[in-house]
Amino acid sequence: MRVRVEADGGSRGNPGPAGYGAVVLAADTGEVLAERAEAIGVATNNVAEYRGLIAGLEAAAEVGADAVEVAMDSKLVVEQMSGRWQVKHPSMKPLARRAGELAAGFEHVTYTWIPRERNQHADRLANRAMDGAAAPEPTRAPQPTRASPASWTGATGNPTKILLLRHGQTPMSVDRRYSGRGDVALTDLGATQVEAAARRIAKLDGVDADTPIIASPLTRTAQTAAAVAAATGGTVATHDGLLETDFGRWEGMTFTEAAERDPDLHRRWLSDTSVPAPGGESFDAVHRRVSAARDELVERYAGRTLLVVSHVTPIKSLLRLGLDVGPSLLFRLHLDLASLSIVEFYPDGNASVRLVNDIGHLN
Repeated sequence: MRVRVEADGGSRGNPGPAGYGAVVLAADTGEVLAERAEAIGVATNNVAEYRGLIAGLEAAAEVGADAVEVAMDSKLVVEQMSGRWQVKHPSMKPLARRAGELAAGFEHVTYTWIPRERNQHADRLANRAMDGAAAPEPTRAPQPTRASPASWTGATGNPTKILLLRHGQTPMSVDRRYSGRGDVALTDLGATQVEAAARRIAKLDGVDADTPIIASPLTRTAQTAAAVAAATGGTVATHDGLLETDFGRWEGMTFTEAAERDPDLHRRWLSDTSVPAPGGESFDAVHRRVSAARDELVERYAGRTLLVVSHVTPIKSLLRLGLDVGPSLLFRLHLDLASLSIVEFYPDGNASVRLVNDIGHLN
């Protein structure tokens, strides 16, 4: 008998209260043969997705299937179970192994990615399970914990956590030249820097290969994002809102060269963020552009962990939004190449900066 297994899993917080859902359908008629749904405690989206697949395969075996068509909206699980992506995360390996053992019991198994809107039956079951997971737990003896920002800011809801990664070294950064829209590649050292950053990010809780890495479209950020994607099994999408400042006619110049070329304008540009570079952008314009990008990303990936790969000014702008401070931050905050910062944006409008300019992975 040939069946279709549709499975889904989710986590409200990633990690957070998690659950999965799976439905087994007759391949020829679409008749529902079995349903599975369960809350699994605190887990990540990927763990929940794998648990949904395992439950679906177990249910398919119970109804006597010999051929299974698996359909899921988790690209990570589909690609890993199809053998096209490696299973790198330690928490995924035993789950992938168990799913593989179950799949080996059928004569034929295929895996197909489907968009979320075509996986509504399993999604509904998973959400029902997560609704149950959100029920109050029995009272336990208090344990010492590190306070979360929400405990003292009053922030409510699950935040969207944005990991901010600056690109690695380029020839322009070696010479300390204004590098905005000029499209330069990483140096060999820059490539080494971003590989180190990628290894670190791949180990962070909440990094979800189903959530695309969002990068500025320039070569140096694309290379940086690609290194992280290789380490996490993720994909990369670009966003023009994350581009560096357009330095106009100062592009490629050093600070001294720009100051000598346009002394009065350069001096005003450094003291007034509304003043644009000649033929370029003002820092105020960049901030408005980045703010719009932030709003779009937080709405699209609400409650998830998102990696953004960008440049100095856009990253400073996002940290400025998190801190709710003025433009002086642009001149008082230093960001190293391949540095990692973290800011969280809550659905009630609160925010929390969790990390700034961390380069521990480069040591």
